[in-house]
Amino acid sequence: MNRTKRRVALLHYSTPPVVGGVESVLAHHARLMTEAGHAVKIVAARGEAWDERIPLMRLPLMDSRHPEVLEIKAELDAGRVPPGFARLVDAIELTLRPALADADVVVAHNVCSLHKNLALTAALHRLNGEAHAWRFILWHHDLAWTTPRYRPELHDGYPWDLLRTDWPGVRHVVVSEPRRRELAELLGLPAERIVVAPNGVETAHLLKLETQTRTLVRMLNLAEAEPLLLLPVRLTPRKNIELALRAVAALRRQMPQAMLLVTGPEGPHNPANAEYRRRLLALRDELGLRGAAHFVAEHTPEFLPDAVVADFFRLADALILPSREEGFGIPLVEAAITRLPVFCADIPPLRDLGGDDATYFSPEADPEAVAAMIAARLQADPAYRFAARARRSFSWEAIYTAHVAPLLRL
Repeated sequence: MNRTKRRVALLHYSTPPVVGGVESVLAHHARLMTEAGHAVKIVAARGEAWDERIPLMRLPLMDSRHPEVLEIKAELDAGRVPPGFARLVDAIELTLRPALADADVVVAHNVCSLHKNLALTAALHRLNGEAHAWRFILWHHDLAWTTPRYRPELHDGYPWDLLRTDWPGVRHVVVSEPRRRELAELLGLPAERIVVAPNGVETAHLLKLETQTRTLVRMLNLAEAEPLLLLPVRLTPRKNIELALRAVAALRRQMPQAMLLVTGPEGPHNPANAEYRRRLLALRDELGLRGAAHFVAEHTPEFLPDAVVADFFRLADALILPSREEGFGIPLVEAAITRLPVFCADIPPLRDLGGDDATYFSPEADPEAVAAMIAARLQADPAYRFAARARRSFSWEAIYTAHVAPLLRL
């Protein structure tokens, strides 16, 4: 195997389809590690294999709800270490050892910071103490010792102290800066010894994006847009698309990641529209907007399905509609329903629809003025700023690249 690739075992009490925050994070980590070329397997007590590329090893004694584990936990919660605890640790170690034998890296999610199965924690501690090629990453979502509701169930000494001890050679990972401060104080470590790797969001699932939408987002690199301006029109001269192109070129001097997406094909009734399309593409190149101004018509000759256009209303940051003529202006209504800021030409049909709730400019406006208007409106909008920051920092792909992949390279 390539030396840059790892054999990774991800551990938790359970795995999807069991529903839980940690289970979801583990699943995303497994998928992203696999897509990066690592050999990944899941070791858990409950759940099902959800990806044919990622094997699942079920070890029943790892379960937080196994009858024997619950019986031992009841004694531990009362402050007593029953005779059966050592036997349970031995039994779990006996099953863990072969399950982890072919792994380079063991990533234990929450099982070394919570007391749901302290025998599992003790077995992992024992394995970590061996002179072996395993490298342990302890991923702490929750901390039993800093959670008030758990304190009555925790006691001084072994095995409870395993949850507040810095194990030799491990890498500690937490999901937030407050958790890092808590763990640093709990373990008596400098905060910089603890890695923060936030949880992420799967935008395509959250927004229920169509397959074609996902393909276009990847193909056109739309996830990098800040902001993404939507122009859902056919390529006809009355739509004044050249003003949108010039405004985006000016906007990129203030907001360098700004992009424009024009969703429609050529107008079907006027042969001159083919020439208009050629002029638009030439203008795009003249303005240096290749890769920043996208015409869906370059990638498909068909109309986008309504469901895909609806996806782009949810993905975009603003609607721009510089038309010289409109009979009505449906995109303004669609933008309103999807809560998009509207920047549009000051012509009677659009003014009638938008009233005082849209931002207007002349169809003959200076592109610099239109760009300044857009930048000022968006940069003053906390909803836009938060959305841009969330997309930039908290997509699972961004989380993996910035935080997870470096841990596997160490």
